Amino acid sequence: MSSRVLLVIDLLNDFLDRKGALYCGAGARKIIPVIRSLVDDFTRAGDPVIYLRDAHAPRDKEFELFPPHAVKGSWGSEIIPELEPGETALVVDKTRFSGFFGNNLSELLAGIGPEEVWLSGVLTSICVMDTAGDLRNRDYSVVIPVEAVADIDSRSHQFALARMEKVYGARLITVAGPAEGRGKAGAHKGSVDETLGEVLT
Repeated sequence: MSSRVLLVIDLLNDFLDRKGALYCGAGARKIIPVIRSLVDDFTRAGDPVIYLRDAHAPRDKEFELFPPHAVKGSWGSEIIPELEPGETALVVDKTRFSGFFGNNLSELLAGIGPEEVWLSGVLTSICVMDTAGDLRNRDYSVVIPVEAVADIDSRSHQFALARMEKVYGARLITVAGPAEGRGKAGAHKGSVDETLGEVLT
């Protein structure tokens, strides 16, 4: 049993490479070194790292909402080179926003039995938030390093963080940069209460 698990959500070519079908922008790329540091930290500690990867069928119904992207087996569905999974990491395909859809993630987590599940990746307001909700529905404690998640829209990003904290009980933290080492995490000081109120009114 491990006390924590790191989920790396959709760090794929189609989202993080400039040539990708749904490139999330330069701002989203800033989370790459933060997640690299988290992956290395968890791996050194012997804590599981699970990569969640969009892997759609060529005519997936989701393409009625978004342009085709991350088709299973394509370059776009591959994890970016900067975050290539290590030997001990697990890669789990998904076909919808939640990381639990159409795969064995629920069984994997049940077998690990973590005290906390840490979330990282894109987009904060879509796949990260939907995965956080399904974790909460399964009674897992969720931790979100705010520098390790990104969105294409700052307002959606802030709303999602606020909602995950207020509705799902997620713990928002800030983490040290790669050069500062392990163990430097603190409570997030953002104004999530104000953000949620502004969006809902």
